[in-house]
Amino acid sequence: MAKIGSVMTPVGCKALLLGSGELGKEVAIELQRYGVEVVACDKYANAPAMQIAHRCHVFNMLDGAKLREIIELEKPDHIIPEVEAIATPVLKELEAEGYNVTPTANAAWLTMNREGIRRLAAEELGVTTSPYRFASDYEEFKKAVEEIGIPCVVKPIMSSSGHGQSVIKSTDDIKNSWKIAQEGGRAGAGRVIVEGFVKFDYEITLLTVRSCSGTTYCAPVGHIQIDGDYRYSWQPQPMTDNALASAQEIAKKVTDALGGYGIFGVELFVKGDEVIFSEVSPRPHDTGMVTMISQDMSEFALHARALLGLPVPAIRFYGPSASRAVVVEGDTDKIEMDNLEEVLAEEGVQMRIFGKPEVKGHRRMAVILATDETVEAAREKAERAYNKLKVNVLPR
Repeated sequence: MAKIGSVMTPVGCKALLLGSGELGKEVAIELQRYGVEVVACDKYANAPAMQIAHRCHVFNMLDGAKLREIIELEKPDHIIPEVEAIATPVLKELEAEGYNVTPTANAAWLTMNREGIRRLAAEELGVTTSPYRFASDYEEFKKAVEEIGIPCVVKPIMSSSGHGQSVIKSTDDIKNSWKIAQEGGRAGAGRVIVEGFVKFDYEITLLTVRSCSGTTYCAPVGHIQIDGDYRYSWQPQPMTDNALASAQEIAKKVTDALGGYGIFGVELFVKGDEVIFSEVSPRPHDTGMVTMISQDMSEFALHARALLGLPVPAIRFYGPSASRAVVVEGDTDKIEMDNLEEVLAEEGVQMRIFGKPEVKGHRRMAVILATDETVEAAREKAERAYNKLKVNVLPR
């Protein structure tokens, strides 16, 4: 029987978030709805989830010794990775010692590294992917580009939010793409993946929930990325019945192999009825923020419910919805979201301001959500609200 005792007592339930950005913040809120004690961790102070957690720790989560120290200090019932930049070998050790990692330590380890998840999907599970090669130095890289052909996509095997990603459109781009990948990798210079360019009609995130009830799917989320980072998403993305069935089959095959309970963001390319696997995140997905307005349980509520061992018998979809990310550029710790009375004046519009403490370069700081009779109308409504927003970037 599933049970949760009084918060912050010996019979209570404690969750430790490894990563405390806007996605972690929403997971923390949903966990607290069940009376769970939340401890938020990140590499910088005053991260969004830290602002509402019971306690927080600031440290480099790639530091395995420090990661172990914090976990042994807190002794959480659930360790919840919310970012990729974590010393995942330590999580595997701790899981073997009896700690509970969401969804599993192996899933966190495989998906942190693009090589691990690509080899699992393509070589072990036989899932269709784009053609690919890996390279550890510049000579291997040039050979990989030659074998895959131009155009092709280059990514560090360890990075997120589009960092280090580029497209080679001609031989003149090869040297610069290598440089971009080496500068953008999470762990500094290192190994890269070269992927064949996939001609697709659209790409989706299929949010897939594994719980004690079995496997459940949200309506497919369509999205647009710029420089590898999401800007727009909508739900549902129109698909043929055959394409949707193939997407669900691929998602189940990959998530079953990763195991555990929680939500997975399975990224797929679709051309007609053909579905091609791209990547998977074993946690809520940024494109899935649209579910905060489109469903009775957002992706964050689903993640919390599943990882706590609670059933997810069904997901009620309310109707066509859209999200529009608010990306701010500058170098400041003082930002004002202005003209909000106009942003929120139209029926069916909501907004989430993440509360990130500063911007250096560009950073996603908020999201606008909208719902309407059709996906097109919802997207247009979100864009109208976005165009009314004024962002004041003040000097430090």
